[in-house]
Amino acid sequence: MNSSTAINSLTTGLSIKISRSNGRVHSANITGINHQKGVVMVEWVENAATKGKEVDFGELIRLNADLFEYMNSLDQTEVLPLKENVDIQKKNSRQTISRIPAPPASRNDSHRNAEPESVSQRSYSLRRSVQTKPTALQQVCETEEESLPPALAKVSFPNGSARRKSTVVQQMEKMKSKRETDKAKNTEMRAKRAKECDVKWEFQKMIEDFRDSLEYTPLSFSDPSEDHRICVCVRKRPLNKKEIAKKEIDVITIPEKGLLLVHEPKQKVDLTKYLDNQTFRFDYSFDDSATNEMVYRFTARPLVQKIFEGSMATCFAYGQTGSGKTHTMGGDFCGKSQNSSKGIYAFAARDVFMLLSQPRYSILGLEPYVSFFEIYNGKVFDLLNKKAKLRVLEDSKQQVQVVGLQERQVASADDVIKVIDIGSACRTSGQTFANSSSSRSHAILQIVLRRRGKLHGKFSLVDLAGNERGADVCSSDRQTLVEGAEINRSLLALKECIRALGQNQTHTPFRMSKLTQVLRDSFIGENSRTCMIAMISPGINSCEYTLNTLRYADRVKELNETSNGSNSDSSDKEDMEVGEESTAMDEDTVLSNQMTSFYDAMSCVSELEEKVVEEFHEMIQRGMQVLKMVEQPSYDLQSVVTRVKEVLMEAVALQENVKSLESAIVAEEKASSHLKNRRR
Repeated sequence: MNSSTAINSLTTGLSIKISRSNGRVHSANITGINHQKGVVMVEWVENAATKGKEVDFGELIRLNADLFEYMNSLDQTEVLPLKENVDIQKKNSRQTISRIPAPPASRNDSHRNAEPESVSQRSYSLRRSVQTKPTALQQVCETEEESLPPALAKVSFPNGSARRKSTVVQQMEKMKSKRETDKAKNTEMRAKRAKECDVKWEFQKMIEDFRDSLEYTPLSFSDPSEDHRICVCVRKRPLNKKEIAKKEIDVITIPEKGLLLVHEPKQKVDLTKYLDNQTFRFDYSFDDSATNEMVYRFTARPLVQKIFEGSMATCFAYGQTGSGKTHTMGGDFCGKSQNSSKGIYAFAARDVFMLLSQPRYSILGLEPYVSFFEIYNGKVFDLLNKKAKLRVLEDSKQQVQVVGLQERQVASADDVIKVIDIGSACRTSGQTFANSSSSRSHAILQIVLRRRGKLHGKFSLVDLAGNERGADVCSSDRQTLVEGAEINRSLLALKECIRALGQNQTHTPFRMSKLTQVLRDSFIGENSRTCMIAMISPGINSCEYTLNTLRYADRVKELNETSNGSNSDSSDKEDMEVGEESTAMDEDTVLSNQMTSFYDAMSCVSELEEKVVEEFHEMIQRGMQVLKMVEQPSYDLQSVVTRVKEVLMEAVALQENVKSLESAIVAEEKASSHLKNRRR
């Protein structure tokens, strides 16, 4: 077959090979033929877009030599027989594949004498001639192929037959490819999760094997309670729903009354996994099965008896946010509602009224009062008086007084529970990394016994705000930064005051924070009693925070042991030594130079803020007095002028204080930036 004959045999819809400008060769469909220009127009689909170009005849013949040889072989094998044989063959073919009567002979003759058939038509005729009884599926496919326009179908020649692929088939192939890609991604993700689970499972198996070698003698409700001046205990909460969903493992083991083990997962340089089993000893250790009532039985209950003997007792819950402090002190949670009758607050109130009813105390004429307030960002707010801001001052006898604090006289434990519900609803909370509704203030419930108007005993129950790591304090938001730093500062001051109490020091640094300043009378005197409940989370992801909490509590316990006969000088020396382990251990409690500068700047801002607000309030009151004077029908003009001058002088002084406050804020920002750089 020469080139002109080959070109004449081309039809639209035929699949041919074309060459792109970058040398890539791929298939395309013929959409038109221009004999005058000597080109064919082709189209193809690429990246879900239809593209086209013109291909000259010479390049077409060069790239599709096999196609034209195939078409030439069809012409050579397709030798027409005699007219009679052709009629017989066509008649037999029509009888085989269709019941439609054959066309008249004249029509066949004219069809035979007409222009030669195209390649696709010839191949289609040959395909039909070989078939005897086509299946229903083949008939449907042929009908679909014939109904499609040539521009949308691809024509190929598998096994000597020309077939076109439907666009529906193309879409199905794309969907199949997408499913295979998604399946591969999901398989990869499942493999990654399975690997993480395998790592956790490996640690879980190591922990279980270690636990199997221990002997368990857990604390029971019938065990006797011991009298401690400073009692330190630890409570482990159960895994919550979020931790269970993440398949976290429990890394805390409490085999006996005062022993606690932390299985810290670690990995060697050669990627060998192992457990660092760290041991802590406290006065009491409560596992995740212990109830609030059992915790109260060994911690706060012995202190209730002490306040009837004239002591100042303090019980506070310490731990990271989300570890269960508010649950222990305030009561069980059911969703967002809290049952205040199941917390240490309510248990202590019931025991107070039970002891008041006993004859040996009823004759004393003691009257119980309750106050409930919070300390947030170094400021004190009354939770029973619409969060009114309070001032903490010292009187002439160097006694700390919370000016304006509302004390309510109560007649039963139910009255105390109502007070707890009112105050808890007003408490400041915020969102943290571990808890969407975390308590960001120190809540203090005080049960005061007065005899003939004089203070007889006081029990302070403190629900501390969640402790923060030093790395978590460095936030871009000033409010969050100051909030976390103030929490850590008050916790550090609390430890120092307990240290002074345990070592019977003559000086107690209670002025380091508002918290210790308010609780001053609980740290001074031989009748002072303190109980600390360290709350910890058992999950593997909270291991670092749990260790920080336990080290803080362990440090308090060491101070308590020092007061029982150890050499206090050696304890002071130990406390000042900071090695590699102690540096990590006291990262958030040791006051570095940068942290000290930041705390000083923060205190300066707080003091100037209170001073500016107080002076501004006084100036406004004087101005209101002047306005009331001029509203009178007759007033002394000279007195008004004098009062106005005084107000203006106060305004000048206030302006100077405002400038000082602005300078203090700038200094605080600089100290904060230095602190962030040190953390990095």
